[in-house]
Amino acid sequence: MAVVALFVHHERDEAARTARGAAAWLEARGHEVRLPRDDAAIVGLDPFGVDDRALADGLDLAVSLGGDGTILRTVDLVSTEGVPVLGVHIGQLGYLTEIEPEHLDAALERILTGDHDVQERMLLDVSVEAAGWPDHGGPHHLALNEAVLEKTPSGHTVRLEVWVNGEFFTTYATDGLIVATPTGSTAYAFSARGPIVAPTHRSLQLTPVSPHMLFDRTLVLNPDDEIRLVVCGHRTATLSVDGRNLGELVPGDAVVCTGSEHRARMVTFGERDFHAILKAKFGLEDR
Repeated sequence: MAVVALFVHHERDEAARTARGAAAWLEARGHEVRLPRDDAAIVGLDPFGVDDRALADGLDLAVSLGGDGTILRTVDLVSTEGVPVLGVHIGQLGYLTEIEPEHLDAALERILTGDHDVQERMLLDVSVEAAGWPDHGGPHHLALNEAVLEKTPSGHTVRLEVWVNGEFFTTYATDGLIVATPTGSTAYAFSARGPIVAPTHRSLQLTPVSPHMLFDRTLVLNPDDEIRLVVCGHRTATLSVDGRNLGELVPGDAVVCTGSEHRARMVTFGERDFHAILKAKFGLEDR
C-alpha cells in the first residue's frame, strides 16, 4: 500500500474534480490518501484531511493539482522528507508540471510500479534575523523559486545592504532584491531581467528590482555562498518566500539565504527538455 497526498488549487473546479477522481482511484486500489485539511474541506474530501505538520510522515508521493503556485506549496510541505512530487497541469504557465489531468490515472499506475524518473532541484534556505519575528513554522524557510525582500510603502525605494560570505558588497537603493534558485530564474527574477538558468544547475542569482543606481546587473553566485540582506535606512521591507508573504522587517533586521541541504524531487517520465519548454512557453518556435 502506498501513501499519496493530494494538493489542490483552491479556486479551480477542475483541480477539485481531479482530486476527487484520484482519491477514488487510489482508495479503490487499497492506497492511503491524504490532503491538507484546508484542501480536503474545499474539495469535499474532509475524511482525508491531515494537519500540515503530519502530511509528509511516511508519505510515498505528493500530487500537485494546479499551477506552479500549487507546486511551490507542495514542495514546501514535503521536501524535507524527500517525498517526490508529481505536478499535474491545471493552471496557466505550468513550468513545473509534468502531465495533463487526463493522464493522471495512467501516471499513478506507472509511479506505483516504479516506472518513472525523479529530477532533483536545488532549494534555497532562507532564515530571518529579527527581534520579535513572528513564528511562521520556525526560523528557516525553504524556497524552490526565490526569496524577495522588497519595499513596503509604495512610491519609495528601500535601502538594503548586501553581504556575501561575511564580506560587505554594497548597498542598494531599490524596489527590492530577489535571491533566486535556477528553477526560480524563469519566475520573478526573469521579470526583473535576470538570466535564465537551466533548472538542474546549482547557483544563486541575486537580482535587483528597479535599482536607483548604475549597477543593476544580476550576480550569479556559488550555491553554498551566504547572501545576507540587511534592511538599512529608515524604511521597512517585506519578505516573501515563494510568493508567501512572511512579514515586515525593520531597519537592522536581516535575511540570510544560501543553498539548502534538502532537494525538491520532481517526478518525470523521461528527460524534461528545458529548451523545448522555453520555446513553447515564450512562443519562440513561431519566429
